Amino acid sequence: MFAWTTTGKKVFRSIPKELFEPTKVFAANQGLYNGFLAAGLFWSLLIQNTEWSSNIAIFFLGCVIVAGTYGAFSAQKSIFYKQALPAIIALIIVLLK
Repeated sequence: MFAWTTTGKKVFRSIPKELFEPTKVFAANQGLYNGFLAAGLFWSLLIQNTEWSSNIAIFFLGCVIVAGTYGAFSAQKSIFYKQALPAIIALIIVLLK
């Protein structure tokens, strides 16, 4: 989110360098969205009531799965393996508790 025009160029090498500056607002928006998802998942760990903790985790993991699946179809297939698949595994673990 904050390093899109600096570190982003090193991480996302398939994107032409001249596109980083014009797309930094979009990257910030995506970073903020991902930050909220991470905050929600962290929040689920702090809830002492097991049922509510699971429900909050299920909701936010579901959001990550939807975002990762959409990203796989709209941007790069590898997003599914980097974002949605770990969330699916975590969701299975939460459901098995």
